[in-house]
Amino acid sequence: MTGLKKKPADVRRAPAARRGHPQEPRLIQNERELIALCLALAGRGASLSAAERAAAKGIAPMADRSMVERARGLIGQGSDPLGGVFLRLRSSEVRRRLGAVYTPAPIVESMLSWCAEQGAPDRVIDPGAGSGRYLMAAALRFPQARLIGVELDPVAALMLRANLTVHGCIERATIVVEDFRQAALERIDGRTLFIGNPPYVRHHEIGEAWKTWFAESAHAYGLRASKLAGLHIHFFLRALQLAQPNDIGAFITSAEWLDVNYGATLRRLLADQLGGVAVHVLDARAMPFENTATTGAITCFKIGQPSQGLRVRAVESMETLNGLSKGDVVPWDSVRNAARWSPLFKPARVVPEGYVELGELCRVHRGQVTGSNDVWIAGEHARRLPSSVLIPTITRARDLLCAGAQLDNAQPLRCVVDLPADLDVLDAEARKAVKRFLTWARQQGADQSYIARHRKAWWSVGLKQPAPILSTYMARRAPAFVRNLCDARHINIAHGLYPRQDMPAAKLDALASWLRHNVITEDGRTYAGGLTKFEPKELERVLVPNLDALGA
Repeated sequence: MTGLKKKPADVRRAPAARRGHPQEPRLIQNERELIALCLALAGRGASLSAAERAAAKGIAPMADRSMVERARGLIGQGSDPLGGVFLRLRSSEVRRRLGAVYTPAPIVESMLSWCAEQGAPDRVIDPGAGSGRYLMAAALRFPQARLIGVELDPVAALMLRANLTVHGCIERATIVVEDFRQAALERIDGRTLFIGNPPYVRHHEIGEAWKTWFAESAHAYGLRASKLAGLHIHFFLRALQLAQPNDIGAFITSAEWLDVNYGATLRRLLADQLGGVAVHVLDARAMPFENTATTGAITCFKIGQPSQGLRVRAVESMETLNGLSKGDVVPWDSVRNAARWSPLFKPARVVPEGYVELGELCRVHRGQVTGSNDVWIAGEHARRLPSSVLIPTITRARDLLCAGAQLDNAQPLRCVVDLPADLDVLDAEARKAVKRFLTWARQQGADQSYIARHRKAWWSVGLKQPAPILSTYMARRAPAFVRNLCDARHINIAHGLYPRQDMPAAKLDALASWLRHNVITEDGRTYAGGLTKFEPKELERVLVPNLDALGA
C-alpha cells in the first residue's frame, strides 16, 4: 500500500461535557463507521465499483457532520485521517498478510522528486494504491496527469475515493478494484509513471495459480523465476508487461530481493528489460515503512533506456534522501556478475590484522526442512515408534535462546522422526510400528509436500550431523550462539557451525563466546516486524579473530 503524508491523524469528535467533566473524544469504532465516513466524503454522486458497493452494502453515509468536516479539514491539510483509522482498526498481523504497509512522507516526496526530474508523466499508476497517498502527492506534482489507483481491498478503495474527492482530483482519476496482476489497463500515447509501495506478501500466502503465472510471465522474457518470490516481485514483472519504452517507475519494497535466490528474477529484470537506474537501500533504523522496522529499497527504472551503470546508495536516515539524487555508479558488468547485490552498497571493508571471515573457520548450514513439522516433530502420534528413530532436535529458537552458553542436556528437547531411507535396516517389530506411522502420515498429506516429493524417500527427513556450535538465525535480537555438548540435531529454525578442520573444544568454546558477545543485529538484515535474519553466507562473512587469537 501507499505512502503516508504525515503521522496519521485519527478522526475524533470534539469533547462533550458530562456532569461538568469533559469526555474523551470518541474514535471511529469499526470498519462500518469508517466506510460510512468515506461515503460521506465521496458524496452521494460517487460512482462506486461493484466491489465497493458490496463492501458498503447496508451502510449509509455518516450523518455526524462534525466528524465529516473534521476529516475533510485534516485531509485538506495534507494528512490522512482515514488511513490512520484503518491502521488502528486492522491488526498488524492482518495487514501484514495482505501486504498493507505504509510509507512515510519523506520517502513519497523523494520518489516523486526523482520522477519529476525525468519529466512530467501523462499518467500515474499506483499498483497498490491503498488510501491514495502517492496519488494525492502526484496530483499536486503533475496537475495534468491522469491518475490510476489499483487496489484489491474495497475498503481501501473507498478511502482512496474519499481522499481524491476531497483533494478535488477525482475527475481525472480512475479507481480499479482488482489485483494489479490481472488489471486491464489500456496503453496510451504518452509516458506512464508507475509509483508506489507494492504489497509485501510472502510466497506462503500466494496461491499456486499465481506462482505459475509468475513463472510463465518471467519465461516470456527469457528468465527463470522461483515460486518462492514475494508478491512485490510479481508487481515489478506486471509493470513491465504494461509498460512502453520511455515509461518510468519508482517502487519501494523490502530489501531482501538484493541477495536471496528468488530475487534473482528482479535483479535480471533491472539489469535488462526494466532498465534499472538506481537502488537506494534504507537502514531499518530509518523506519522506511510506518510502524515497521525493516530495511527498504527504493528502486528507480526507465523502460527501454539503459543507463551506463546502476546508481547505488545506502541511506541511514530520512534526512539524507535528497530526492534520490545521490549514489555511486557501479558499471553494469560488475552488477550483472554479482550473485548478491548488498555488497555493492557497502564500502570494501578492511580486515583487521589477526581477523578472518568466519567462513574460513567454519561452514554454516541451516538445519533440515522437514516438509511438515506437525508430522515429523514427534508428539503423541509418534509414541509407539522405536527410540532409535526419535532424535532430540532443536525445533524452536527458544531452545537455543534459553540454553545460555552451552546445551548439555537433550532431555528437554522435542524429537524429530528421522526414518532411514531403507526401512529394511529396521527389525521386524520396528518396521511394523513405522508402517503404522507412515499410514497415518499419508493421511495427513505428509507424502505430498514439496519437500517430501523431492526427497530420495518421502519419509526420510535426513537430519544433518550434530554441529558443535548452533545459532539462531531469525529473531528480534542478535543471534544466540550455543555450544552443542549433547549432540542435538537442528531443523531449519537454526544454523549449525561446522569447523573446516579439527578444532579443540577450548577453541570451539572461545569461538562461540566471541560470537555471542560481538555479533550484533546490524550484521544481518532486518525484515518486517523488526526480525533480524542471518543467512548462512552472511554469517560466514562475519569477521572473527583467527585461531591463534582465539587461543589467546
